[in-house]
Amino acid sequence: MTQVEQQVQYSTSYVVTSTEEYMTQEDDWDRDLLLDPAWEKQQRKTFTAWCNSHLRKAGTQIENIEEDFRNGLKLMLLLEVISGERLPKPDKGKMRFHKIANVNKALDFICSKGVKLVSIGAEEIVDGNTKMTLGMIWTIILRFAIQDISVEETSAKEGLLLWCQRKTAPYRNVNVQNFHISWKDGLALCALIHRHRPDLIDYSKLRKDDPIGNLNTAFEVAEKYLDIPKMLDAEDIVNTPKPDEKAIMTYVSCFYHAFAGAEQAETAANRICKVLAVNQENEKLMEEYEKLASELLEWIRRTIPWLENRVAEQTMRAMQQKLEDFRDYRRVHKPPRVQEKCQLEINFNTLQTKLRLSNRPAFMPSEGKMVSDIANAWKGLEQVEKGYEEWLLTEIRRLERLDHLAEKFKQKCALHETWTRGKEELLSQKDYESASLMEIRALMRKHEAFESDLAAHQDRVEQIAAIAQELNELDYHDAATVNSRCQGICDQWDNLGTLTQKRRDALERVEKLWETIDQLYLEFAKRAAPFNNWMDGAMEDLQDMFIVHSIEEIQSLITAHEQFKATLPEADKERMATMGIHSEILKIAQTYGIKLSGINPYTNLSSQDISNKWEAVKQLVPLRDQMLQEELARQQANERLRRQFAAQANVIGPWIQTKMEEIGHISVEMAGSLEEQMNQLKQYEQNIINYKSNIDKLEGDHQLIQEALIFDNKHTNYTMEHIRVGWEQLLTTIARTINEVENQILTRDAKGISQEQLNEFRASFNHFDRKRNGMMDPDDFRACLISMGYDLGEVEFARIMTLVDPNNTGVVTFQAFIDFMTRETAETDTAEQVMASFKILASDKVSRAGPPPPAARRPGLVGAGGGGDHLSPSPSLSQSYITVEELRRELPPEQAEYCISRMTKYVGTDAQPGALDYISFSSALYGESDL
Repeated sequence: MTQVEQQVQYSTSYVVTSTEEYMTQEDDWDRDLLLDPAWEKQQRKTFTAWCNSHLRKAGTQIENIEEDFRNGLKLMLLLEVISGERLPKPDKGKMRFHKIANVNKALDFICSKGVKLVSIGAEEIVDGNTKMTLGMIWTIILRFAIQDISVEETSAKEGLLLWCQRKTAPYRNVNVQNFHISWKDGLALCALIHRHRPDLIDYSKLRKDDPIGNLNTAFEVAEKYLDIPKMLDAEDIVNTPKPDEKAIMTYVSCFYHAFAGAEQAETAANRICKVLAVNQENEKLMEEYEKLASELLEWIRRTIPWLENRVAEQTMRAMQQKLEDFRDYRRVHKPPRVQEKCQLEINFNTLQTKLRLSNRPAFMPSEGKMVSDIANAWKGLEQVEKGYEEWLLTEIRRLERLDHLAEKFKQKCALHETWTRGKEELLSQKDYESASLMEIRALMRKHEAFESDLAAHQDRVEQIAAIAQELNELDYHDAATVNSRCQGICDQWDNLGTLTQKRRDALERVEKLWETIDQLYLEFAKRAAPFNNWMDGAMEDLQDMFIVHSIEEIQSLITAHEQFKATLPEADKERMATMGIHSEILKIAQTYGIKLSGINPYTNLSSQDISNKWEAVKQLVPLRDQMLQEELARQQANERLRRQFAAQANVIGPWIQTKMEEIGHISVEMAGSLEEQMNQLKQYEQNIINYKSNIDKLEGDHQLIQEALIFDNKHTNYTMEHIRVGWEQLLTTIARTINEVENQILTRDAKGISQEQLNEFRASFNHFDRKRNGMMDPDDFRACLISMGYDLGEVEFARIMTLVDPNNTGVVTFQAFIDFMTRETAETDTAEQVMASFKILASDKVSRAGPPPPAARRPGLVGAGGGGDHLSPSPSLSQSYITVEELRRELPPEQAEYCISRMTKYVGTDAQPGALDYISFSSALYGESDL
């Protein structure tokens, strides 16, 4: 059954119930045809006074209820006054059939209002039948004075009784349970008056044992100040065991109608206060959003230039400080801003929900402060942040490489400069001019050995140049010194080459002059020089600095070193062979008595030099072993850090992904009330927050890795950045899910939606959410609406889709579905209702100023008499404006001043001084115009 069908069925049943109620009241009257004399007296007096209270508005009254209605004229006039409608023109004749015709017109009018008259005919009224006349008047009272009384879904007699009970509940000695004995002591009537007009009766001075005094006090005050005529006698009520219920109901109904206007004004004022309070609260939320958004955007604006500053430091210490500053930013400065961003999105969604629930236009933040703008700014911040971190790590690697290269450059330059020291002077000597043959030959061989040595040092010079070039390419901070030193070495090397060639040319010119050369010296020089060069290279390699980043790399160096050690026995043989040549020289000299000068003419190397260098090489080998083993231990420690980090990251990463998927399922599959769902989500959120210690531990391991300058980890695909982003997304997702349930609770409470309806909506949504992702496709949404009784055409369905999917995403979320169903099932305040409330306050001027003249008190019919008297309506008292005094009198001070400051001046021709236009103000509250 659709909502429209339910409303139609409800309206129909209400009419039927009203008609059945009248039939029941008429049946009661039939059973009471034999009235108790005391009741008849009370009814006669009460009904007469009630009729006169209306007839005097038309300038007439009755004296005898059964006589004065016999011709039907005053009966028709009474119906016109109380209904505000015109009856057919009465017959002017005075004969019996004229009277019957007039009475029938009145009875037909009563029947046309849905009242069934049982056993009451025009003849009985014309004949002056007291019982029938009283029954007819009671029927009129029921229809026009009691039927319209409605209190909390009860109407007529039950509604009037409930109203009396509500109004008198706070008063002592008052317990209204019926319309007869509950009113005998007069306290109930005095309580009704005191509840609405405490200035008229001092209730504290009334006594329960003085019923006549209490009743007369109520009758007198009601007649004097409330314009309610005296319809009952205190003595009759007190002395009757059970006063007449109809008489009491008639009299009490006059109090209900007398106070209805004040209650209506109170209700109107409350409605306005509620609307204004909602508007003020929304404005406060808007201001808070703007402030928070501005502060967050300003922080992002200040932070991005700092992260974009890529000016590199020249030392490793300075770059390490930059890295530490960046870690402080990640640990200390950014997390509160992440929370602010999440809270900003939650506040924005809550504000939009409140605006939608109160029929206000959606909140549009200032330009550049939309949630999407903040998200884009945040995305830009994270991109710059990621680039800054990559730059920092790259710079640290570069500086580490530069320090290594610079130290290596210095070492090779020092070795080269040591080797070249004095070589230019040596090559420039002309000692061959005065040397002997042997000396010449020695000089020649010596020069050949030098050339061999020079060629062997060519690689070192090229290495120095290559290192200098790499330092320049990596932008070494002291590149000028490096270039100057490298240039000096290269220039010197070129000069050595030139001098070497010149000396060789000179020696070759004189070589022909010399015949003999000491072969052993030559052999020693030839073997000693390469061996010495090998030892120099070995010492250089054993002292060479190295940098590695993995166990494999250090193992490679260890393997190379072991291979080098494996060559030492062969080198020792070469050393022994070279030393054997020297021994042979000494042996020959000793054998043939040759006096040696102690200097090998072909080389500066002596056997002692070879022995000393050999001992130095043997001492450097274990030192190299120790260095390699220490580096191996460091790399093994780094490997343990990698594995330790990977072990945690490989658990935390899937855990975060699993929790993200579980939240998606929970938001769709949760059962129970919204409060229970909220508690479940809060508990789930707390479990997630409790997991934060694992993230912090992983952060500590990550810091140890960075401090150890570990830049890769083959044991996991998760980086700390992945974990951080996943964790922030998990916290944001659970917060958004909780916010959706909070908005559903807000929707339920604001719209009056029951938990059963929300459960039904959830069940329908889950049934048609075939993909179980918390969203419905348009086809599923159409099927859901059809299952709920909607008869949808293409145009109507397209209109509904614009409501639930305004961004044309192609899906319907559960929140959009709930918003749509609450609009279909609940009432909300509208601009028209607020206008009507202001109209009531503005129209209440006359009633609050005191009782008006009889003819002007209520809009109705005036004029009476016999013959062809006519009835005409009086002008309406409603206004299109309201005054400042009325606002301050009817509304609390804060809401009254709010209205006065925003309402525009009323410009109508009937405006009074200080009149304000509440029509445009009410429209502006709901976005239909501008304040």
